[in-house]
Amino acid sequence: MGGGTKTFVVIGGGAAGYFCAITAAESNPSLRVILLEAGNQVLRKVKVSGGGRCNLTHHCFDPKELSTRYPRGAKELRGAFHHWQPRDTIDWFDKRGVQTKVEQDGRMFPVTNDSQTVIDCLLSQARKHAVSERLDARVTALKQRQEQWEVQVNGKESLLADRVCLALGSLKQSGLEQVLAGLGHSISPLLPSLFAFNLPHHPLKELAGVAVQHAAVRTSPQNTAQHGPVLITHRGLSGPAILRASAWDARELAGLNYQFTTEINWLGKTKPIEAQNRLQEFRKERASKKVKNNPFEELPKRLWLHLVQSCGIDGETTWAHLSKQSMIKLLQQLTAYQVEVSGKTMNKEEFVTCGGVSLKEVDFRTMESKLVPGLHFAGECLDLDGITGGFNFQAAWTTGYLAGMAMASKPT
Repeated sequence: MGGGTKTFVVIGGGAAGYFCAITAAESNPSLRVILLEAGNQVLRKVKVSGGGRCNLTHHCFDPKELSTRYPRGAKELRGAFHHWQPRDTIDWFDKRGVQTKVEQDGRMFPVTNDSQTVIDCLLSQARKHAVSERLDARVTALKQRQEQWEVQVNGKESLLADRVCLALGSLKQSGLEQVLAGLGHSISPLLPSLFAFNLPHHPLKELAGVAVQHAAVRTSPQNTAQHGPVLITHRGLSGPAILRASAWDARELAGLNYQFTTEINWLGKTKPIEAQNRLQEFRKERASKKVKNNPFEELPKRLWLHLVQSCGIDGETTWAHLSKQSMIKLLQQLTAYQVEVSGKTMNKEEFVTCGGVSLKEVDFRTMESKLVPGLHFAGECLDLDGITGGFNFQAAWTTGYLAGMAMASKPT
């Protein structure tokens, strides 16, 4: 198109959409930027993330290392992180009055420990740069008309745009899967990621609330073990190691209809032979002491007692009188504890969708469609997702920034 004010429409009022709209408007003040949100509230995930504290990124500044935290999209994001990574995110918020802090596990939060701080910053920046926000504005159709886009809202009203960015979050609730397919885009199956494991015959139910800080979880013998804290809940198992396993194995577990056996090494990276040696040492050094008294500093006492009892070891048994067969059972329970999983529990704070627009069809330098000029993507509607720890928000900021910069600078 020729002269006149350019209109860009961003569809989706989450982290990626907001960052895209602000970036475009800030980069090119002559633009008219409209942000459409289907619901009655923007930035909902930002609000509940991290228990309401907003885990807005992760303290990892090496693009190569950072990209390894993404079960899907690692290769594409590695290049994108060279243009916008956690250091840039931290600097951006810092310059706009939001100071951040890093926790021991690398997660980063605003120093206020309040997600509203992040939301207020984004809202004020959108206002400052004249982003026009509309709530309850569901996009029901999207058509290219010559060099412009016709965006149909709520099945009746039409907006004309020079460029469009889809930053929808999960495509599942968007109703635009068919629209994208009609434009030639392929969609990888939309499946849950980052979910807890349900244990219908819950052998650990009495331990609900107990957490092991350094465990290893494997959903099948051939799958890679995921390390980190495991939390025993009244429904089953949760915590970062469980959520990571659900992310890396999301497609496989969906194929099993979430019926599978998971194996836990309660001692984390301790190998079975190392655990065996420790048990032998206890036998010598604690010969007269009762086995039920927990010798492992890293294990909660209640969990140790459960493992001992599940091996059929009597409460009065000393290490000296522990049979070889009981030692083998105890080692098995410590390093290869198996439970039958049936179903999943979605965590409203961390829930992420695996699947979305095929990454092969998107130019990650500009987040523009390779098939349809003038159509950009950002965030979770793409077939990319990260493990828990601030990585999904970082992908949203990165893709939102790249899309916003491209939309603002490209001629139309």
